[in-house]
Amino acid sequence: MTCSGPETMTEIAIAKITSAEDMAECFHIRTVVFVEEQDVSLSEEIDGLDPEADHYLLTVDGAACATARVRILGPVAKIERVAVMKNRRGQALGRRLMEFVIADITRDSTITTLKLGAQVQVIDFYRQLGFKSYGDEFIDAGIRHRWMERSL
Repeated sequence: MTCSGPETMTEIAIAKITSAEDMAECFHIRTVVFVEEQDVSLSEEIDGLDPEADHYLLTVDGAACATARVRILGPVAKIERVAVMKNRRGQALGRRLMEFVIADITRDSTITTLKLGAQVQVIDFYRQLGFKSYGDEFIDAGIRHRWMERSL
């Protein structure tokens, strides 16, 4: 069930997912947010790296509203494809999802660093979660980004 309905929330659930049904919900959110809203090509968004990633899904009252994926690259966990459906933005769901993802990653003591490529308009969001930007701006999928990282 896709995120919709009233702006009130009664039950929020976040989980690392594995089922094909939940993956379809993640792909739907990513397609709506990145492909339809931000004009990222479908081939760039669905990049073939999903099988090697962990995927997270946030639901509100059973409806899929936000997602993220994480790829483990040695001691670095790269957080990618963080997306919240438009009608649920501004409700701290992105923060709740990221806090869950970070807590899950830190269970693995071999991971020392979190890394992500943040769209420039959400750099402050990630700074509030303890990430620091570095390097120059770069273009990814036609959108301005900066690298950010957080030591564990």
